[in-house]
Amino acid sequence: MALLRFVLMSLALWLAIAPASAQAPGKGPHVRIELIAETERPAPGSEVTLAFASTPEPGWHAYWENPGDAGLPARASWTLPDGASAEPLRFPVPQRLIIGGLMNYVYEAPFAPLVTLKVPADATIGDVFPVRVKLDYLVCTNEICVPEKAELSTALTIGDGAVPADRRARFDGWRAALPKPLGTPAKYQIDGKTFRLEVPFPAAAALTGEGYFFPLTDGAIDYAAPQRVVRDGDRIVVEAPAKRALPKVDGLLAFGGQGFTLSAAPGTVAPTSASAGAPSSGWIAAALFAFLGAVAGGVILNIMPCVFPILSLKALSLVKAGDQAGNPRGEALAYTAGVVLTCLALGGLLLGLRAGGAAIGWAFQLQDPRVILFLLLLVTGIALNLAGLFELSAPGFANRAAARGNGGAFLTGALAAFVATPCAGPFMATALGAALILPSPAALAVFGGLGLGIALPFLLLGFVPALRRRLPKPGAWMATLRRILSIPMFLTALALAWVLGRQAGVDGMTIGLGAALLAAFGLWWAGRRQARGLSRAWLPALPLLLLALAGMAMIHPAPPEAARAAPAGSEAFSEARLAALRAEGRPVFAYFTADWCLTCKVNEKGAIETEAVRSAFEKGKVAVLVGDWTNGDPALGRFIERHNRAGVPLYLWYRPGSAEPEVLPQVLTQAMLQNLAGVNP
Repeated sequence: MALLRFVLMSLALWLAIAPASAQAPGKGPHVRIELIAETERPAPGSEVTLAFASTPEPGWHAYWENPGDAGLPARASWTLPDGASAEPLRFPVPQRLIIGGLMNYVYEAPFAPLVTLKVPADATIGDVFPVRVKLDYLVCTNEICVPEKAELSTALTIGDGAVPADRRARFDGWRAALPKPLGTPAKYQIDGKTFRLEVPFPAAAALTGEGYFFPLTDGAIDYAAPQRVVRDGDRIVVEAPAKRALPKVDGLLAFGGQGFTLSAAPGTVAPTSASAGAPSSGWIAAALFAFLGAVAGGVILNIMPCVFPILSLKALSLVKAGDQAGNPRGEALAYTAGVVLTCLALGGLLLGLRAGGAAIGWAFQLQDPRVILFLLLLVTGIALNLAGLFELSAPGFANRAAARGNGGAFLTGALAAFVATPCAGPFMATALGAALILPSPAALAVFGGLGLGIALPFLLLGFVPALRRRLPKPGAWMATLRRILSIPMFLTALALAWVLGRQAGVDGMTIGLGAALLAAFGLWWAGRRQARGLSRAWLPALPLLLLALAGMAMIHPAPPEAARAAPAGSEAFSEARLAALRAEGRPVFAYFTADWCLTCKVNEKGAIETEAVRSAFEKGKVAVLVGDWTNGDPALGRFIERHNRAGVPLYLWYRPGSAEPEVLPQVLTQAMLQNLAGVNP
């Protein structure tokens, strides 16, 4: 139907302008297209994103994947090496253009469709990987249309998958222009002659610009007719003149340049009388709910396994806070300031990177092995300090800033928040997931609420004397306790060394251990000079510490593995494999983990990978899929985000025949998983 309308429109326009001009259009191409690869050295078994960087000439336009009432979409024909494949083109949000009463979905400014190219796992390092594509597309002005072709090619080389920083920034900008998939299903109803679409969408999520629904399924609505888009609580309702009922309607809901892809099935949609674009009245309530959830999650985070090592630092400060000769309120405020400011800084950086198109979540910094090395050196130093190897007073500037010598408490709070980021406990996951779609000020308030929750127990001890009186009196026993508390810090350093090896390989772990040894020697040297009462005891050790920190420049992520071995009885996660298993009617348990997530590892060793659960899954024919997010896989990041989570762990249970998965708690038990598999423990 669209093609017929296009032919009739072109004929009418030609008849209208033929007497005025017999000249052919200027020599093309009228849309210049450049094929660009995000990396020119893709790794075996990896995916590489290609961009068709397109620039229309002034006055010309190209078409979206559904061109509307007129026009034709672009078609790509690929010539690739054996075993390689290209996914469908992904288009940015288009513009609307009405010509002669017909609606066109077009691009009049530079745009870049993206495509994901899959490299075969058996590709050989160093081999040339040629990519050729023939692109057929239509370009038009308001008067004439011209079919054009572009034969594009690029020669990649199989390598380590490294992406230059400038190329990554450019692709992040193009990705930011793509619509995001909407995780929750939509529904539509034809009420008389009205097509009414209901899209679940949080009332607190900020949207700017005029709303419009771009249908991908042809024949559902009248393209050129006006639409009515209304925000009604936690949903968006679109009304337009209907054409016919269809089994489902796919499309793109856009607000300005922000778009969301969706799929709608037939259902019942209640009408709304709200005015189009009216602001939601639930914005403040939703933001407050997310803030309270973050506070509760932060409180619970104090007892989560990944935060326990930092409790050794808190314990000594709590004992000191019980000393009436000290300044417990100042200690509590300084500690709280360190926690909250660190959470705000990490949250602000996360929001900024996501605004640039990066698919990252909470604890994103731990996906960089250089950050892991820095933490390894820091935790090693703390452990040696607790063990009595040396003494370290807070810097003078920190003391002055924290008021009355509480710089140590401030730095302890900052460290506690930084190391707590790998965890996602009850309440916290939902709150941080909501923060990613809230307006920036509200989102930062949620991150601040998380910091407040982490610091709340210490804050109460500082301001409630009755609680402090329950603490033991300071004494010589504190020295013994301090030595004991160095043990979990040494264990944390060992865990960080293991994570570094997983991220940067054996070479990276060797560099990390060498840097830790160098730092330890420098700290021992300073401690020996302190014991002898020498002035400027730290002066000779500083070069060694700086040299240890310089090891960060030598750390690089290990080349991506073709396939990291999944635990026995499980498979690596992919959306294609998930769809295939669900099509077979099998129950599926999908979990998302990372090597630096201690909560994840506790759940895996204590529940998921136990013999009892493995046997229950075998009896229940449960398929297990594992998504490894250690190095921040963007595809996994986008999937996690669609389930309203800001990071790992994420546990999903897919029942046969169910439309949506059940999101399981962040703390699992063997009995819980056995019951889900239909086996009574």
